[in-house]
Amino acid sequence: MKTISSRRNPIVRTFRALADAPDAGGTRVLLDGLHLVCEARAAALEFEAVAVASSHLNGDTEEGRMARALDSAGAPVFTVSEAAFAAVSPVRSPSGIVAIVWRKPSDPTAICRATSGFTLIAVDIQDPGNLGALIRAAEAGGVTGVLVAGASANPFSWKALRGSMGSALRLPIATGLATETVVHCARKSGSRTVASVPCGGHAPEAIDWHGPVALLLGGEGSGLPAEVLAQCDALVTIPMAPPVESLNVAMAGAILIYAARRQRL
Repeated sequence: MKTISSRRNPIVRTFRALADAPDAGGTRVLLDGLHLVCEARAAALEFEAVAVASSHLNGDTEEGRMARALDSAGAPVFTVSEAAFAAVSPVRSPSGIVAIVWRKPSDPTAICRATSGFTLIAVDIQDPGNLGALIRAAEAGGVTGVLVAGASANPFSWKALRGSMGSALRLPIATGLATETVVHCARKSGSRTVASVPCGGHAPEAIDWHGPVALLLGGEGSGLPAEVLAQCDALVTIPMAPPVESLNVAMAGAILIYAARRQRL
C-alpha cells in the first residue's frame, strides 16, 4: 500500500472533488464507511481507490482487515495519515475507510419495462438523506427500480448513499431525468401510475397494486405537480389521525410500498 501524508496529495484532491460534486449519472461514486465498502465489494463493483486511516490499518480493526483484503484482491489501497484523512472523508467524524467505486448506469426504459415491475418515481425530493432512506425502503419492499426526476437530490451523493445503506448499489436506479419523461416512460410501458397526495386520494388498501405499477412520490412540502397528478391513473392518501397532516417522504413512501407489497406477494 502507498502512504499519503499530505492533504495536497492528488488522491486526496480526487476524493474531495467527488464529495463536493457527485457524478451526475452515478457512474462513479464515493462511499464513506465500512458498511458501504463491504456492500460494494459484495456487489463486485470496481474499486478506483480505497483510503484507510493509518490508525485503523495499524490496529486490529475491521477497516484495517477490509483494506488488506481489498489490497490483496488488487484494488488500489492507500494508507492515509490522520490529518490527511480528515480531508479525504466527507463526514465530520471520519469512519476510517472511504472508497471510490464504479457502477453500471441503469436504463430508465428498462426499469419501466421490467416484467410485473414495481417502479418508484421520486420527483423533486431534495433532501439526500430522505431520498437515500426512501431507496432503502424501496429495496426492502420489493420495488424493482427507481426513477429520480426533477429537482431531486443525486441518489449517488455520499449523503444519499449513507441513507440508502447500500441499496443504491444494488437496485436499478436512473437519475437526472425530467419529470415529464419518467411519467411518459411509465405510462408507455403499460404501468398503472399511482400518485401520492396528502388528501383526497384513495386509501392504500383500496388501490389495485397488482401487475406493472409505478408509485409517484413528490418532494417535501410541494408534493407532486398538478400536471403530473392529472396524468396518473389513481391517487393515494395515507389516513392520519388529526392534528397530523403530513409525514416525512421516506416514511410515507415506506408505508405505501408495504401496502403494495401485501397485495403483490
